Amino acid sequence: MASLAEKILVELENIDKLFIEMPPHIKLPYLSTLELAGVAALLHNFYNGIENILKQIFIAQDIPLPEGHSWHKELIEISVKEKIITEKCKNLLGQYLAFRHFFSHAYALDLYPYKLEPLVENSQNLYTLFKKEISTFL
Repeated sequence: MASLAEKILVELENIDKLFIEMPPHIKLPYLSTLELAGVAALLHNFYNGIENILKQIFIAQDIPLPEGHSWHKELIEISVKEKIITEKCKNLLGQYLAFRHFFSHAYALDLYPYKLEPLVENSQNLYTLFKKEISTFL
């Protein structure tokens, strides 16, 4: 069975691959609807990868996984309480949590470059912070 560090590294490698495909935020206004949907899917996968890492840490630390309608939000809240991530990281993740919900329920035609631009622009900084904060588990 894979160790926690190995499981986290697999998720981080997958997130790294997302960033290879992610266009710079300044190019978003020039993308087609189909291309914007691809960017949105990459952002959604980015957030899911972070959630997957947090869930693996919870399991390894015997922290009960939240359940119910708001489990995504509770996962982040508990991560702060358990000192896995900081309040700053939680606040940055909040934008991506909101986007995850929007993406899951919206049509691709509802995607607009100006709404995706800050998420794309800030994703690398968030990722760097997140990796630093979970480094004790690697």
